[in-house]
Amino acid sequence: MMTGMDVEARRAVVVALLGLGGSGAYQDRADAGRALASFAEMPESAQPLRRLLLDADDTFVTLVTADALLRRKDLAGLALVAGALADADDNHADWIFTAVRDVYMIYASERDAAVRMCDALLEDPDPGIRQGAARLSGTLAAINPVLYPVASSGD
Repeated sequence: MMTGMDVEARRAVVVALLGLGGSGAYQDRADAGRALASFAEMPESAQPLRRLLLDADDTFVTLVTADALLRRKDLAGLALVAGALADADDNHADWIFTAVRDVYMIYASERDAAVRMCDALLEDPDPGIRQGAARLSGTLAAINPVLYPVASSGD
């Protein structure tokens, strides 16, 4: 349960974003994907986010939606990306993996945390999420981030 949040207002926003996500204009769908990612923990956003991740008409929508979900750096966002990845064709998978590299190429600690979340998703009851998490984990492990933690000298 989301405590301290206005659940009804959040639902109203999700409903509005669902309408935008069904637009014929790819820019509207991309904006809906970016914004709807903020509500990824809400069950009513899962299927629309999946549709946007696998957008049939424009992979720009795929890229920005995946990027926004991954930038949450939480299990909800990663699980949605993993689930979509299980059904993605090669073209959509390439764009999802581009988002993965964009999000996790800077900090090793963030990449490592994502790998740990993927490990947890390997136990998910949904076989699609498990399959996608395995693919994500492999891609994350292949990333050589720019910044690694500096060992403390004990000072």
